[in-house]
Amino acid sequence: MTLRWWPRSIRWQMLAGLVLVEALSIVLFAALLIRQQTRAVYRRAEHRLSHQANSVALQIKEALEQDRPVWVGYSVRMMGEAPSVAFVKVTDPAGNVLYVSQGEPEQVSLDPAERAQIPRITRGEPRVFRFAGDRWEGLAPINAGGRLRGYAWVESDRAWDHEQLDSILRATVIFGAVWIAASALLVLLMAHSISRPLDLLLRGTRSLMDSPEGQGHFPLPVPAHNEIGDLIEAFNRMVASLEEQRSGLNDTLSLLDSMLANAPIGLAFLDRGCRFVRVNQVFAGMTGVPLGRHLGSTLSEVLPQPVAQQLEETVLRVFADEAAVRDLELTGRPIDSHRPWTWLTSAYPVRTGPQEVRWVGVIVLDASERKRSEETLRKTEKLAATGRLAASIAHEINNPLEAITNLLFLMRNFCALEEPALGYVAMAEHEARRISEITQQTLRFYRQSTLPARASMSELIDSVLTLYNGKLNTLGIQVECDYEATMDLFCFAGEVRQVLANLVANSIDAMADGGRLVVRARHSHNRRNPAQAGVRFAIADTGCGMDATVRQRIFEPFFTTKEVTGTGLGLWVSYEIIRKSRGIVHVRSRPAAVGRPPGTVFEIFLPDDATLFALEPKPVEAAAKAAEPKVMQG
Repeated sequence: MTLRWWPRSIRWQMLAGLVLVEALSIVLFAALLIRQQTRAVYRRAEHRLSHQANSVALQIKEALEQDRPVWVGYSVRMMGEAPSVAFVKVTDPAGNVLYVSQGEPEQVSLDPAERAQIPRITRGEPRVFRFAGDRWEGLAPINAGGRLRGYAWVESDRAWDHEQLDSILRATVIFGAVWIAASALLVLLMAHSISRPLDLLLRGTRSLMDSPEGQGHFPLPVPAHNEIGDLIEAFNRMVASLEEQRSGLNDTLSLLDSMLANAPIGLAFLDRGCRFVRVNQVFAGMTGVPLGRHLGSTLSEVLPQPVAQQLEETVLRVFADEAAVRDLELTGRPIDSHRPWTWLTSAYPVRTGPQEVRWVGVIVLDASERKRSEETLRKTEKLAATGRLAASIAHEINNPLEAITNLLFLMRNFCALEEPALGYVAMAEHEARRISEITQQTLRFYRQSTLPARASMSELIDSVLTLYNGKLNTLGIQVECDYEATMDLFCFAGEVRQVLANLVANSIDAMADGGRLVVRARHSHNRRNPAQAGVRFAIADTGCGMDATVRQRIFEPFFTTKEVTGTGLGLWVSYEIIRKSRGIVHVRSRPAAVGRPPGTVFEIFLPDDATLFALEPKPVEAAAKAAEPKVMQG
């Protein structure tokens, strides 16, 4: 690992290395010297303390023998003024302080550590003791007249000893600094002769990197006749050789770049690690990733995972078999769009030698529009066939339906029926008229068979719930209603009833194991145009819910999740009815998840404006978004 703080140039590397080595050497030398001098200073300090304590004891002995006690105080104070002495005191054999070099004897006493040293004076010789806090004291007995008269205590001034060590350390540091400065100057002078040719070579290399085609700085001068000079001459020959090769490749590269950039198909080249080494602008536009981000990226970093995996397997197979793969169809869906795309892909080996496949070229043709056209044609054919079939069925239904209508009329007017039978007959007539309207809508979906009128919303909703009442009771579905009995809307009543019936039927199918169905209607305004009044319906259920993929396709014709029991036309027809009514539909749904109940909410806004039906139909605004299903409380 490269040290970031280490200099990059040879001159400063040599200087830094020399300074580092010399600094370490001087530090080691200073450590050994200080250690040795410390020992010597400590030994001298012990001898000095021993001598000073013994000297004080002899002076006091002489003063006592001559019966001159005043000399004792003089001797103590004189010794206390010595630069290496911190404090002097004289005690009797019991350890009571009699004389001190500073202050009064009554204010000074021996601490326990000092009293513990008195018994160790056995042969009348002075001794040196070390106490806590780096405190040294010399102790000597005072013998006069053949008996022990007391003890002389001399405490060393440790600052005086440390000053000697500090002076040695300062001298060593000054010597080291002078030595390092002199060595650094010598190294700088020597490194200049080495680094100057290298700097010249470095500038030439950078010039070649910044401007490969520029030849103004070459050939480089050769300032030295040694190994570095030979290296500069070899570099000049290499630059000349590169220029010769470049002049021969420029024309070929220009032709290839023009073909790659202007080809109307996507082109990409990948190495054995399935990383892009070259792509053209068409391929970058097909992937939706900027051109610069392709280079060095893998397939999985640029393309969706299923497509990247399939294309990676194809590229590796071409490397292994050294044979081309043609007409591979890839289908995916971009992140920022719901429309899928289809690519026709071919892969072929790119050889740089007779036996070496270095890259794999990929040719991509966008066939999405062709696929969509084919799908649109198939849907158109389905719708045309459905229309023909619906026309045939409607024609066949009309004859028996007319007979049923007549029979119901006769039963209601001539059979003297009573309630509730008379109500059932009226309901049957109502549903027969609804069947007739549905057949007419099937034959002429964009032409109205009747004129719009103001209809009671409660009657429309009640009729739909009554129609499915048996199925709701059988499945144990709880129905909650919230709407005003007097609320009305200017609309095609049959079409609105058909929309409500389709939504209620889908909610029932989604709650095969029971659940809760909420139907709500109330006066409201268009959220995008608050001045437009109307009625907002909400059909909510606690069924299985829908995932994002299903929500995106629920209004497509023939799309169904009910397998053989569904036609895929119910929501599509409802969508078209809402579109013709200038309505807005919002869908919120969520499948089952841990700790989150599933459910679906269809919310429809229909404007209450008679003038809108005189205008041409506009596309319905449909928003199918992922949100929490809020089952509205009644």
